[in-house]
Amino acid sequence: MPDIGTPGAIDEVNEVVRRIGKLAALDADQDMYDAGVSSVVALELLLELEERFGVSLPDEQFMACRTPRALFNLIAEAGRAAQAVAK
Repeated sequence: MPDIGTPGAIDEVNEVVRRIGKLAALDADQDMYDAGVSSVVALELLLELEERFGVSLPDEQFMACRTPRALFNLIAEAGRAAQAVAK
């Protein structure tokens, strides 16, 4: 499981969004839905991000994230919450 706190983790999230969304390019602050990610693709993206980063992302919060940076922040928050529960 990649560490969301490491440098470059946001780039890893962005790469997953581009690959799953079949997007040639996407800035971390660009709206992925405006760039062409559909709700069907978003479900695949949700599953991939949860598996890759070992977190559980609430559906409503995930769907509210429109950029890779927002997804990164949600994943980081979920990771911190999971660590706090594990302690």
